[in-house]
Amino acid sequence: MNRTRIIFFAVILLALIIVGVSFLVSQLSGNIPSPTAQPIQVRVVSALSIEPWVQDAAQKFNAEKRTQDGRTIVVTVTPMDSVVALGKWDRGEFTLSDSRSAVPTAWIPDSRYLVELVNATYSAKLGRDVFLTDGEYRARPVVTSLFSWGIYDSRYQVLTKKFQTVDWKTIHDAAIAKGGWPDLGGDKSWGYFKLIVPNPRKNAAGLLAMVSAAGEYYDKVTISTEDVTNPQFQKWLKELMGSVTDFSSLSAYSVEDLALFGYSVGDGGQLLESDLLVNMQGIQTRWSDPLRIVYPKYLTWFDFPFTIWMGTETSAAEKNAALQFEKYLLSTPIQTAAAARGFRPANTEVSIAGNDSLFVKWQGQGANARVASTSRMRAPDRDTLQALLRWFDLNVGAK
Repeated sequence: MNRTRIIFFAVILLALIIVGVSFLVSQLSGNIPSPTAQPIQVRVVSALSIEPWVQDAAQKFNAEKRTQDGRTIVVTVTPMDSVVALGKWDRGEFTLSDSRSAVPTAWIPDSRYLVELVNATYSAKLGRDVFLTDGEYRARPVVTSLFSWGIYDSRYQVLTKKFQTVDWKTIHDAAIAKGGWPDLGGDKSWGYFKLIVPNPRKNAAGLLAMVSAAGEYYDKVTISTEDVTNPQFQKWLKELMGSVTDFSSLSAYSVEDLALFGYSVGDGGQLLESDLLVNMQGIQTRWSDPLRIVYPKYLTWFDFPFTIWMGTETSAAEKNAALQFEKYLLSTPIQTAAAARGFRPANTEVSIAGNDSLFVKWQGQGANARVASTSRMRAPDRDTLQALLRWFDLNVGAK
């Protein structure tokens, strides 16, 4: 072989090597972070009740140095009540001009109906949805929980003896008992019945509690503006809400207050099932009076949808990075951690029926891993919610 041919084949071989290396780099570049590329920031605004779990997951996610388009993803989680967040969306207060209030890459509110309300607002302004209901970027639940009655067992025994069951109508009758607990068959030292309801202006749970009460009052799963503005219903609701001792101290939605302060907080109320489950042991140990869990006739579900903002304020890379974090939240290990916090996993591979489940541990106190979905309260429209909030402001908000 002469020298010319050797050079020719050497050039061909070198070209093939260059092409092969270029192809390999192009395939791997999405997984190898560039030392000079800025991280992709994923800003998640999370409902208060789910934020500790989301925060823990974000820390683990960040520690794994996951990447998107060759750039490291950094997830930051901001806790914010869903009603407060709804107001910020409506007023356009999420802006990129201030990093503390930048448009979130993703929002995890308490319920899908809040997403629909924001969509309705922005659709009217922009002529398009900003949160999607189908496709890869659609809003999807990452866990679920529901409202259930949490009431001290001593009080539960008295109420069920007199009224047979615990529901909003029972609680109303207990609230208006002029002689307090003695009129109901309870101990004089208990005083008057004290209902636990968070401030509806500061916490989505408080607003949904009024929706739930209206559902039982009218014995139906859908309520309207006409229903909540009915003078008879409003009189009944005022009597009911009058048994809440202090709305100002109940802006934070946590059953931990029951564990810390006992009966001074209240005798019972509709509370998030997950909060009840994780605090059952502490309450029983501290107060020697276990909580009883009772499921309402009409169930109010919290489905915590992971909702990716589709506006131009966030880049495609940020949206895809948020999608990657959503999938991480739905992974089996992270969903198992959610179940340990009393949530119902969205990943069907994770069971809450095992012997180590909180639902099994506290089934003697009423916890139930399986509940009927046919009696689910339907999301009210914006006008109905606004009517309830206006009524609250005028009648009990200053309490």
